[in-house]
Amino acid sequence: APGMPRYIVVNSAERGVGGLMTMPEEPAKRGMPPTWLGYIYTKDVDASTQALKDAGGAVHRAPDGIPGVGRFAVVADPQGAAFMFLQPNQPDQPPVPATTLGHVGWHELYTSDWKAAFNFYSTQFGWTSAGEFDMGEMGIYKTFGAGPESGGGMMNKPPQIPVPVWQFYFNVDAIDAAVKRVTDNGGKVIMGPMDVPSGQWIIQCQDPQGAHFALLAPVR
Repeated sequence: APGMPRYIVVNSAERGVGGLMTMPEEPAKRGMPPTWLGYIYTKDVDASTQALKDAGGAVHRAPDGIPGVGRFAVVADPQGAAFMFLQPNQPDQPPVPATTLGHVGWHELYTSDWKAAFNFYSTQFGWTSAGEFDMGEMGIYKTFGAGPESGGGMMNKPPQIPVPVWQFYFNVDAIDAAVKRVTDNGGKVIMGPMDVPSGQWIIQCQDPQGAHFALLAPVR
C-alpha cells in the first residue's frame, strides 16, 4: 500500500509464519515499542472490522491492502489488546499442525478482564472454551480453542504488564538450545526456562529491538 514500509513474509516448514516490517511513523511517534501483532483470519476484513467496532473494539488502521498478501486492518479488542485482521489473496490452505517447528504453538492474552475478553472472542470468532485453571494469586487461566490446530490461554495481566497484550509462543525443538540461540543473537531471556502443566517447557524473551516473544518446546 502507498506509504507503507517494505513487508517481508517469513516461512517455516514451507508455510507462512508471519511478516516483518519497519514500524510505521505514526505508531512510532506515539511511543509504541517494537512488537509482534497476531492476525485473525477473515473472509471479509471490512465486515469483521465493523462487527468488532460495534462490539466495543477499536480500529487503529482501517482496512487496507498489502500487495501480494491481502487485505488487513489493525484493531484492538474492547480491553485494548491489539491484533490484526487478514483476508489473504491466496486460496485457503489446510491448518498447519500445532506443533510444527517455527510456527506459533500457543497464543496467550494478558488482559484486564479475562471473562469479558473470552466472551468477546468467542462471540466474534467462535472460539471455544477448553477449560479453566486456578493459579492461586495469579488468578484463573482460561484456555480456548480457535480452530483444529490453534489454541491458547488468557488471564488477567499481572501488575508488571502495563496494558493488555497478546504474546505468541513459537515452537522449538528444545528449550536449553533455544536459550543459547536467543542470547547468542543478542536477545534476552526474561523468564524461564519453566515447565508448564502440559509437560512442555517455555521461555519468555525479548529480541534485540525489544519486541517480546516466547518459545515452547516438548523437552528442556
